[in-house]
Order: sequence, then structure tokens, then C-alpha cells
Amino acid sequence: MKLCLLSWILAVLFQLINYNLSVLPREKSIYYVGAHGNFTWPRRELSVSLDGDIILGALHMVHERSEELTCGAIMSQGGIQALETMLYTLDFINRQADILPLVSLGMLAKDDCDRDIYGLEQAVDFIRGSIASIGGSDYTCQDGSTPDLNPKVIPGVIGAPSSVTSIQVANLLKLFKIPQVSFFSTSTVLSNRDRYPYFLRTIPSDVNQAQAMVELVRMFNWTYVSVIYEESSYGIQGFNELEKLLKQHGICVAMTEKLLKDSGVPSEEFYDHIVIRLKQTSNAKGVIIFGSDQEVGELMKAVRRQKATGMFSWIGSDGWGGRGLAYLGKEEQVEGAITVQPLAYEVKGFKDYFLNLTPFNNMRNPWFVEFWEQNFQCKFPGSSWTPFNEAYNTTCTGTEKIEPDTFIMEAQLQFVSDAVIAFAYALHNMHADLCGPMYHGVCADMDPVEGEVLKQYLMRVNFTGLSGQHFQFLPNGDGPARYRILNFRQTTPGVYKWETVGFFDNGHLVDISDLKFRLDQPDHPDSVCSYECGPGEATLFLEGSQCCWTCAKCHKYQYLPNPFKCEDCPPGWKPNGDKSECVLIPIIYLRYVDGMAIGAVAFSTIGIVITGYVTAVFLKYNSTPVVKASGRELSFVLLFGILLCYSMTFILILKPNSVVCGAQKFGIGLCFSVCYSAILIKTNRISRIFRAGKRTAKRPKFISPRSQLFITGAIVAFQNIIGVMWVLLRPPEAIFYFSSRADHQLVCKDAVGGYYMIGFSCPIILVVICTIYAILTRNIPEAFNESKYIGFTMYTTCIIWLAFVPIYFSTAYDIKLRIATMCYSISLSATVTLVCMFTPKLYIILTHPEKNVRKSMATHVTRTYMSNAAQPTTQSNAIMCGYSAVPVSSQIPNKMEMLQPVPQNPCLSRNDVQKNGNSISTQTLDSMDDLLNNKENSITL
Repeated sequence: MKLCLLSWILAVLFQLINYNLSVLPREKSIYYVGAHGNFTWPRRELSVSLDGDIILGALHMVHERSEELTCGAIMSQGGIQALETMLYTLDFINRQADILPLVSLGMLAKDDCDRDIYGLEQAVDFIRGSIASIGGSDYTCQDGSTPDLNPKVIPGVIGAPSSVTSIQVANLLKLFKIPQVSFFSTSTVLSNRDRYPYFLRTIPSDVNQAQAMVELVRMFNWTYVSVIYEESSYGIQGFNELEKLLKQHGICVAMTEKLLKDSGVPSEEFYDHIVIRLKQTSNAKGVIIFGSDQEVGELMKAVRRQKATGMFSWIGSDGWGGRGLAYLGKEEQVEGAITVQPLAYEVKGFKDYFLNLTPFNNMRNPWFVEFWEQNFQCKFPGSSWTPFNEAYNTTCTGTEKIEPDTFIMEAQLQFVSDAVIAFAYALHNMHADLCGPMYHGVCADMDPVEGEVLKQYLMRVNFTGLSGQHFQFLPNGDGPARYRILNFRQTTPGVYKWETVGFFDNGHLVDISDLKFRLDQPDHPDSVCSYECGPGEATLFLEGSQCCWTCAKCHKYQYLPNPFKCEDCPPGWKPNGDKSECVLIPIIYLRYVDGMAIGAVAFSTIGIVITGYVTAVFLKYNSTPVVKASGRELSFVLLFGILLCYSMTFILILKPNSVVCGAQKFGIGLCFSVCYSAILIKTNRISRIFRAGKRTAKRPKFISPRSQLFITGAIVAFQNIIGVMWVLLRPPEAIFYFSSRADHQLVCKDAVGGYYMIGFSCPIILVVICTIYAILTRNIPEAFNESKYIGFTMYTTCIIWLAFVPIYFSTAYDIKLRIATMCYSISLSATVTLVCMFTPKLYIILTHPEKNVRKSMATHVTRTYMSNAAQPTTQSNAIMCGYSAVPVSSQIPNKMEMLQPVPQNPCLSRNDVQKNGNSISTQTLDSMDDLLNNKENSITL
């Protein structure tokens, strides 16, 4: 019951198939009225039919595809040669005693003209036996003829060559569980075991071919290529794999073009347009062509028409590499092409076999006469007329010879031979298991051969074919992924040849060498949209592209954190040579080894030595009148301040840190405050004494040494308060200062800007006041000439400071120069003070010790007084005028003279003194002051 139900279901399925085939858009034959006779084209009924115990089906693209004629001219390499390879291998199998010894193998081979619909129509003959076994006795032909009601069941089919045809045929054959082994179909779609469970192939899948092509692109370092693919499952699926792999490796596609195939045969203008577009993207010198020989041949003709020969480097698929239709007559255009071909070796003995074939000894191939006519351009006597042999004006004899030197053999015939042998070994193992090792013919268990079982045996075959290469199907039914890399080159002028230049095995290019583009240009051109940016240049991608960019040069102080953008180095850093990273700019600060520092240190050292010497002299002659008269206590204070000024150079040159910066902030004001506060007290004291002498005989207040030291200390203390507040409010610290991008200076924070003027504020005020006092006391009698030296000191100091301040602010960009300038200015100010204030005293002490006595000084004062007085004066008046009494009584005027009338102004005016040309030394003032404070020597009226 179940068997009957199954038969009924299959019968219904058969009727549906018949109906579907009847409504398919069939490729029609055309009836031609030729010049020499009438004929129908194409001739569907032609086939190779060889009898045997088991009959295999086969589809070959014997003819080219044609839009107008359905079937074009004979295809020599992929058509006739492939068909003859199959027949040659079949003969070999039937002769061998160890492959299929007990069973003969037959063949039914049809022509698909490289068209999917036409091939599908031809494949219907392969299922007739399967349909008849279901129950097709009611089948009747539409033309009324009697059908063959007992056709042979075909258990397996070899072919088709084209992927698009194989897909159509595989969909049909899987309904009847008929295994199909293709030898040229490489589409990745056919690897899908769920959709095509009965499809196998001896050639590897395009997945591997696409990977090999991309590896070639990477080997050339191409990043910008164009892709041309044919409009078929083979081309579309190949392009999909290419696109995925190219994107994965960061290679951009400049343009893509589709070669029409399934939808018709395009015109020349169509191909011309493709070449024009290629020329518009001329940077993409590398062009991948995933197509078949016929379409590529037409494309190369367009390359010649558009004068684009030599402009592009082609990387081709196995569909056209090494095939005559693609390059014959177009050698210059194809030159340099590199194609990927499944690794196949010559089928042993086939070349001799094929070269010995003639129309007389090859009657089983109904298309061989056509091949002969096309190859020798002649009409064979008695042959059927075709749209092609009508143009031949010569008659073939059948004795013509195919020259071995000009014979071009298809490079992939191994896969045809392996497909036949795979069936043979599978049937052999199946026969041994089901029928027994000694059973001749086909036993009941193999009649008919079940396709599902045969497929299992096919998947397990393992043999060495006629090419000498081992073969075994991969688990997905594909052939081993092995490829040969071919290069079409001009070996000598005018002589072109395809040569093997390497291999692709297990995902890697192997032994690639001696690639050539053109005879006069061996190296393949670059194929990049934009060349790699140079050192220090950022890659700025154009919008919407990952392979086209512009190069932007980074600025002097920018680096490249990555290849795509420039970034500024942090302050104090600069880029290295290739701008890959930032390196530290050498830190600059005033060092002892710098020329400016050496000069400043030398200057200060000499000043310290001289100051020490002056101090030692003053200490030694501490009790002498000159030292006492100069204001002994303030002189030592002044010497200490000068020493501090010289010492500041060593602090200013130290490497900046918090302690050093604090010492600088505190010291620059302190040293000057000590100096100028002492000078200020001196000038103030002189000024007050003389002003008081004009108004009163009373001694001025606060002119004693103790008072002077106290006032000096108060001024210095005020400066220290400023320093302490400055330190507290703005703590000292060393910072990096960048006056420019090329700068990296280590400085004290307050050295930047005008902050050091805070420390100089009090000294500046002191200098101004001292200078004012120096001006006010400029007319004091010459005998009081210390005011003159103070004046020299202050005038020179003002000049120094007037020069220093502009220099200080104008050197903000270079702290080293600013600090050095400050060192020189401080030391120079100290030197001026040291020279002007102490040189006259040292001169008397060291060179004229006879003048360093109290008597000479007092006598000089009295003589000056007596010679210039208009009226005798009293001792009191002398005291009132600021003059001390002299200790020698004989030199004092007598009482009578003292009792005479006194002028209204008891003191000599400064004008009177100046008119007489004499002056009173300020040193005498100090002696006089000493006498006033000395009770034993004072005179009381």
C-alpha cells in the first residue's frame, strides 16, 4: 500500500515537472534558408551517446553563448577539449581492470551552449529514466511521436561547466536525488549543502579563489582597485566574496561594473562605457575581473578601442585566465594579467590523443566536425550547414594537422577527468558492496542505482587521477583548495605566454616570483587612491572614503598620536624627528657654567673680596678719626648691605626650587634696603644738621649712632615685613615657564612678570629719597664733602636702575637673561656704593695717615671758621651752626672778641662759605658731634 502511494505521489510530481518545463521560456531553434542549403540552428538533438551497463549524463558548453543564435561558435578549450577529456577518461576506465572491472560505463553528453535555460532543457533528458521508473507509460509526445518508454536511468551527471547552469540543473536533479559532479562551476552558492545536497565538484569553490585574488592585491600593496564581474551566479557570488575580503583588509573599491550575461549579450558601446569609467578612476590601476572568457574578450576589445592599452593591471578569475577567447588577438591588452586558476596538471596522454583525432576516427563526437571546420576555416564535405561554415570557401580534407606548437590546451582538464574517475570509483565501491566482488554487470540491488547511496560513495572516494594528483572531496563536496598563479607576459617582442609564477595553498601565496607587467615595464603599477603620507603628515580621509585622503603637514610643535590627526605637544615638549611622539625640550635655567653666570659670579666674587678688604681696614682702623667721622656704625651696616648685594648673585644663579625662590624673593629687597637705609640716614643726618644750624643753636634729635642704627633697623624691618607678607601671600615655587613654543625654562614663579618689583618697591623709594637728599645737600661746604660722594652714589645708582627696569621688563621672554641682568645690576649698584662711599676714606687711611688725626681736622675747621667770619662769634654760635669746639685753647678766639656784637645771623651762610672758596668736611661734622657728646671736651659759655 505504501509503495503504491509513493508511486502515485512521484507520478503527480512528474506531471508537475512536465508542466513547468512546458511553460519555461524555451530557447527556440531557428530555421535558416542558407546560401548552400536550409538548416535548423541550434541542433538540440545532437549528443554523445555511449552505451554501457551504467549511463552517466554530462553537460558541456560545446558552443559559445550567443544572443541572436542561442548557440554561438564552437568553444575549443572549455568545450570540445573538455568533452574529449571526458571521453578519453571514460575509455581509460573501461579499459582498466582495477577501476570498474565488472561493469561498463556509458555516457549521454549534451551541449548547454553556456546558457542556463538551454542547459536546463537539455538536462531533462537525464531524468527521463527516473520518471519512467516511477510510471510514465501514459507519457505522450506533443508532436505525436512515440516516446522511449524504457529509457536508461542515469544515476549521476557530470557538469555543467557554468555555475549559473549548474544551479538550475542542481535544482532539477535534487528532486530525483541524482548526484551531480561539476568540473568548472566555482560559485560559492553551490557549497550550500542544504540547498544543493546532491551537488559536488572537483574544482575548488570561489571562496578560495577570491581569497587568492585578494592576497595578490595585498602582495602588490594595492589599496584602491576596481572590480568587474559578470552577471551570473558565478560572477555575483564571486564579487560578494571579493567585496567582503577587500573590506576586511582595508582595500577600497573605486568602481564596480557588471558584465551582462544572463540578461543578454551587450553591445560594443556597453563595453566602451565600462572602459571609459575605468579611465575616470585612473588611480585604480589594479582591476579585478571575475568573469568568463567570452565577456572578458569583448572587454579587452573595448580597451583597445578606447586606447587604454597598458593603463591597467588585470587580476583575473579562473573563468578567463589562460583561455583563448579572452586573449587571442588581444595580447597587448591582456599583457601583464595575473589570473588565479585551480591547480590542475596535464592529463597524461590526452594531448597526443587529441592531436591524433580527425573527423574520420572520431565519429562519436557529433560536434568534432564543427570544431575541425572552425579550426581550419574550411567546410567538411557532407557536414551539416551552420551559421558559421557558410562563410568558409575552402573544403576540408580531414587530413589537416593540428600543429603541436600552436595548440593551446585548456589548463583545467584535470577536473573533468577527476569528475569521471570519481564516479567510476564510487560505482566500483558500491558494486563491490552491493553486488559482490565477482558479480559481472549490474545486480538487482543496483538496478536502478539509488542516487542517495551513490552520493555517499562519492563523498568517500580517494584516488590518484590521470594527472598524477591525489583527489578527495572536502566535507562540503568541494574540490581541494589549490590554485596556480598565472602571468600573461611577453617573453620576447611579439611573443606572449601564460606562465606559472606561484601557487596558492591553504590560504597563503607560495613561491611567488618573477611577476612581470610589460616587457618595457616589468613592475606592476601602483593602485592607490592616495599615496602614503610622509613623515609628519596626517592622513585626512575624504568624506565617504577610507582609501582616499589628503596629507596635512603637522605644525612645528605638533605630533601624530595616530596617523589621522595632528595634536599639539604639551608646553615644554616638542615632536621627535618623525613626529610620532613628543620629547622633552631641554630645561633651561641659568647655570654656573653659562657665560653670563660666569661673568656675574666673577664680578660678585671680586666685589666680595674688595668688600671684605674694606671691612678689614675699617675694623683695623676702627678708632681712627676718619672711621669715626664717617659714621662708624652705619659704615659697617652699609658694608654688610654691599656684601649682601654681591652674595645675591650666587642665590639668583642657583637652580630654582622652593627654597631658592624664597631666598630670592626675600633677599633682593633686603640687600638694597640695608644699603640705602644706611645711606638715607647719613644724608638725612647731614641735611638735618645744616638745616637746624640755620634756625637754632639746639642740637638736632636722633643723630646719635644708636638712633641712626635704630632707624636703619626699622626701615630694614619694614622691608622684611613686606618680604614675609609676599612669601605668605604668594608662596615661592619653581615652575616651568614657556615664553614661546620652543622654550622650556625652569624659573621661580615670581621671576615671571613684574612680581620682583614688589621686592624692589621699598629700595626704589629709598633710592628716590636718598637722591632727593643728595640734591638738597649738594651745596654744603666742601669741607663736608661726604654729601658729594653720596650724591655721586645716588646719581649713578639712579642711572643703573633707570637702565635696569626697562631691560628687566623687556627680557620677559628669556628668564636667564633677566636673572643675569638682575645679577649685574645688583652687583653694579653695590660696586658704585662701595667705590663712591669708601674709596676717599681708604685713600686717607692707607696713603695719608698723617691726615687721619683729630688735631688737623679741628685746626682746619677753626681756621676756616675764623678766616670767613664777618663778626666774631661765640662758642655757642659755633655750636648752633653745627661746628664743634676745638680742644686746643690757643686756637679759640679770646673773650673780648667773643663779646663783640654778633650779626643777626650768627651762622655763616652757605653762600659766604662758598664765596671764600673753602668748605668744612662732613667728617669734621662727625668729629664735632663726637665732641658735643664728649663732656670732657665740650665748651660751656
